[in-house]
Amino acid sequence: MSDFLSKSSENGRLGRKSELQQQCSAMPSQSNITLQLHRHPTNDDSSATANTVPQEDSREFVCGVGAASINIMTTFPINKIIFRQQLLGISATTAIKQLQAEGVLRLYRGILPPMLQKTATLSLMFGMYDKFNRIFRQNLPGVHPVLQKTTAAVLAGCCEAVFTPLERVQTLLQNRYYQEHYRNTFHAFRELRSSGVPEYYRGLVPILLRNGPSNAVFFLFRGEIKDLLPRSDRPGVEVLWNFISGAVLGAVLSTIFFPLNVIKTKMQSQVGGRFTGIYESFLIVYNERNRSLRAIYHGARVNYMRALLSWGIINASYELMKSYFYGNGNDS
Repeated sequence: MSDFLSKSSENGRLGRKSELQQQCSAMPSQSNITLQLHRHPTNDDSSATANTVPQEDSREFVCGVGAASINIMTTFPINKIIFRQQLLGISATTAIKQLQAEGVLRLYRGILPPMLQKTATLSLMFGMYDKFNRIFRQNLPGVHPVLQKTTAAVLAGCCEAVFTPLERVQTLLQNRYYQEHYRNTFHAFRELRSSGVPEYYRGLVPILLRNGPSNAVFFLFRGEIKDLLPRSDRPGVEVLWNFISGAVLGAVLSTIFFPLNVIKTKMQSQVGGRFTGIYESFLIVYNERNRSLRAIYHGARVNYMRALLSWGIINASYELMKSYFYGNGNDS
């Protein structure tokens, strides 16, 4: 009997010892804890963080190119009428008669520079605005969103000014006095080369003064205007609202900055000789038009209608392409 009790007691002690050994083996060792604390995060660990960091994207640039191409093909003849009014201070009727006399074959003369210039500048406008916005959101999260958007828009406008030579050549090709001198875009570029690189950048100052502020207002308010319109799930209505918000902003901004475009056109219509400043060029235009501020706005009415159509097409086309590339999420 005593042997049986001693064996039972020994078995109990062995069982408790086995349980303790199992519990200890289940617990992580101090070295394992240290390794886990100091190990580098894996791709799986960083995936959640990576999703919150803005990624590089080129889709905004592509959307800008598409929107510009659609717009130029639609509005180029109207733009040519406005250009004649800005340069010569004539009525829309007179400008139309001039184009009729020149013939249909010359109607799209000079379209390559604005096509190149608009596709390039709108690509930069939308693409660089998105890029700068992402940079500010990532590196300066404490800055107010309005200030972020304004700064991003102004910087994008400055980037657009890189393509001033295309706008310069467009001005020369649309000027009737240079029609026999410059055969086409490439010929105009070659001819300007003899006057030096600065010749390509005549009118740069008014372009910078126009691009930065107008971009800021456009990007700040296009969403606000659209939000004022009734919400709809119908795709056709969504395109219409995008057209309206872009059209309203474009028309207002083009009218506000119209005098700068007149001065820019005057500066870029000269080839060779002394470079005139923006104030001096304004005085020249002012005196040429009998010292009348109203005369400086010759072409503003047609320009308003052109901008209404042009920026409506640009904004609607851009958002349409954006929805195609991003889907309904618009994760830009």
